[in-house]
Amino acid sequence: MQRALSTHLFVNHRLTVAMLNRIQQAGIPLVEIFCARQHLDYRNKAQIAELGHWFRDSELKLHSLHSPMYTDEIWGRSGPHSVITITEPVKAKRVQMVDEIKRALEIAEVIPYRYLIQHVGVSGEEYEDRKIEAAFTALEELILFARQRGVEILLENISNALSTPERLMYFLEQTHLPLHFVFDAGHANLSEGVAAAFGVMQERIRSTHLHDNDGKQDKHLFPLVGQGGTIDWSRTMDLLRSRADQYPLLLELREVPDMAHPLDVVNQVFDRLEQLRPRE
Repeated sequence: MQRALSTHLFVNHRLTVAMLNRIQQAGIPLVEIFCARQHLDYRNKAQIAELGHWFRDSELKLHSLHSPMYTDEIWGRSGPHSVITITEPVKAKRVQMVDEIKRALEIAEVIPYRYLIQHVGVSGEEYEDRKIEAAFTALEELILFARQRGVEILLENISNALSTPERLMYFLEQTHLPLHFVFDAGHANLSEGVAAAFGVMQERIRSTHLHDNDGKQDKHLFPLVGQGGTIDWSRTMDLLRSRADQYPLLLELREVPDMAHPLDVVNQVFDRLEQLRPRE
């Protein structure tokens, strides 16, 4: 499986060509850019143009873009109005949110990429039929908009009652939307478990988000490095290898302030994951 890294690791810093150069020099071939305005401002044409010029001559390829979650630059702390969710039942508000996601999709006109990672709802959100109807309406529009730009939308399993693997599968069965998944191992560890989630999602997985946690909080820890992780990575790698041609190993990690050389540690994580022996 190819190695890939999400820029979530640097999400509190502006994304620059210098940062991308460091990722490329670390020998990582694929990147997922996290679309947060303090990092990548999807409405800033100058920043997009600069990055697009760099990507045209680079060996590093843009695998995917994580859809924006907030309109502000401070993780939604400016207020509830800054949250972007396709489950918004009020049409006028949902249209504005869909437009925000379209601006991220338009990046593909400058920097081609394969997948847009999309959440259905927000963390902890309860299930309601009207929210599912809103998500269906939004995704119908977004799928067409994305397809026109060569992008496929992937739905992610997250910690809410709308986006468990079973709910996502049921959603696609009922709506017949032609969508695939990104498998988030860390989120699975917070709910039904990695093996159970993978078992439900496996045929539709086209990308991954690999990170660890304590089973209680979504900490985005480095797998197999340091303390606090609870995922059985030997078992997880057995599962991932069973469909290795479908997706890369993509790390979605949180910055550790006192970690001097995070990209060196990223490669250590990749090495350790790949060296885990299959269980008999």
